[in-house]
Amino acid sequence: MYHSFSHARERRQPPPAAAHAAAPAPRRRLQSIDALRGFVMVVMLLDHLRETWFLHVAVADPIDARTALPALFVARLIASLCAPVFVALTGVAAFLYGSRHTLAETRAYLVKRGLVLMAIEVLFLSELYWGVVAVPTLWLQVIWCIGVCMIVLAGLIGLPRRVLLIVGIAIVGAHNLLDPIHLSAGHPLFAPWAMLHQRDVIALPFGLLAKTTYPILPWIGVIALGYWIGAWFLPDVAPAVRIRRLAMLGSTMLVAFVLLRAANGYGDAHWFTVADDPMRTAMSFMALTKYPPSLLFLLLTLGVGALLLIACERMADTRIAAMLAVFGGAPMFFYLFHLTVLRLLYHGALALWGPTQGTVFAVGSYGWVLAWYVALIVPLYLPTAWFSRFKARRRDIAWLRFL
Repeated sequence: MYHSFSHARERRQPPPAAAHAAAPAPRRRLQSIDALRGFVMVVMLLDHLRETWFLHVAVADPIDARTALPALFVARLIASLCAPVFVALTGVAAFLYGSRHTLAETRAYLVKRGLVLMAIEVLFLSELYWGVVAVPTLWLQVIWCIGVCMIVLAGLIGLPRRVLLIVGIAIVGAHNLLDPIHLSAGHPLFAPWAMLHQRDVIALPFGLLAKTTYPILPWIGVIALGYWIGAWFLPDVAPAVRIRRLAMLGSTMLVAFVLLRAANGYGDAHWFTVADDPMRTAMSFMALTKYPPSLLFLLLTLGVGALLLIACERMADTRIAAMLAVFGGAPMFFYLFHLTVLRLLYHGALALWGPTQGTVFAVGSYGWVLAWYVALIVPLYLPTAWFSRFKARRRDIAWLRFL
């Protein structure tokens, strides 16, 4: 497999006749990947609705099992799948792009797309929240993180696949050893360390702040591992073989999660027993650190993600998969579009009714968040479906591939 991959990266696109003959298999595989990407985008919408209408209810990291609303805890736990799965699939997509282009072309694409994502986070997405937070803040969140990871990946893809696998496992498995290192704002390495592994706030000129919500080090390991398994989606790998590998990967990660979590040692903060309350004890067991993502957080979410990818493979020809693939086929458009809609709705409600919880407008119960979720799925789906079809039809417009 490595031999065929090495040759694939050095050749150009196949001739039109050969590409046409090989088309059915790649479309099926990409449908499953797009369906999973679309699934996590739809799940992500629920979490962003919480941030819009329920922001007055603080969500700690990890969530406090003693005090959190059970419904909010479950929704947040499900939403935890989004970032790890999306970053891993970004690595898979980078490998598949590299299988059709030279190493130099792949690196150039990763760097350019990474810079575009970083610019979108700083120049557009951050400003959407400036009317909510007291101080103008550059939120270095998941889009920024993916952009940086793509640029780092551009430098890593020249390594042998075995070395890349070792690098990915080492970062994901060992980065929690760095948790005790905490630098203060006066330290000369504070800013780079805050972006790398320490979630913090960096003071910038002109009164701006930068919040490193997604420290990038563990995510570099995730995108590297996603790139490594990209070889499982090459045309010469039978679907049954790919499903078997994904099943082994997912089950191994979940077993490792249960064993390490039960041991209550390395990989995350300790869980605890709540007397006479099995539900909150279970919540404590599943309360995991996302910022930056702990080893146990990644074992659970990526393990589930591997099993979900199997489900998407098996239902690739169904209507549900096709609808999910619409969201997954235009992920950046959906991301920018739905966040813009949510900000407009929020500021409209704030202007009409004023603050209802402290300084923010908020609904009275989490049930209203769920109601908004159901109400917005179709209105957000229709423009995304239009853009996804437009993007597929107009491959001659180069900049569309960045959306």
